[in-house]
Amino acid sequence: MENIIIIAIIAVVVLLAIKPTVDHFKGKGACCGGGSLVPEHKTLDGPIIDKRVFHVEGMTCDNCKIRVERAINSIDGVAAKVNLKKKTVTVEYCILVEDDVIIAAVEKAGYNCTI
Repeated sequence: MENIIIIAIIAVVVLLAIKPTVDHFKGKGACCGGGSLVPEHKTLDGPIIDKRVFHVEGMTCDNCKIRVERAINSIDGVAAKVNLKKKTVTVEYCILVEDDVIIAAVEKAGYNCTI
C-alpha cells in the first residue's frame, strides 16, 4: 500500500513538471524574462527600400522573439518581424543599414545571427 502512495505522488509531480516543459519547447514558456515583455510594432517613416531575412539561433519563446525585435527596432531606419518557428527575422529598411549592424544588435541581445 505504501508503494502505491509513493508511486502516485511521484506520478503527480512528474505530470506537473511536464506541462511547463512542453510549453517551453512550443515557444510559449517564459524562459527569458518571466513573461513581462510586451510586444511592440514599429512602422517605418519612409518607403521600404529593402527587405532581408536573417537566421537567429537561441530563440525558444515569445520573450526571446520580443527581445530580438526590440534589439533590431532600436536601430533607426529598420523594422523587424520575428518568425519563432522558422527561427528567422525579416528586416525591412527605409534607409541603408549594414548587415553587420543588425547582426551586432541581435548578438548583443544574446542570440546567434547569420544571413
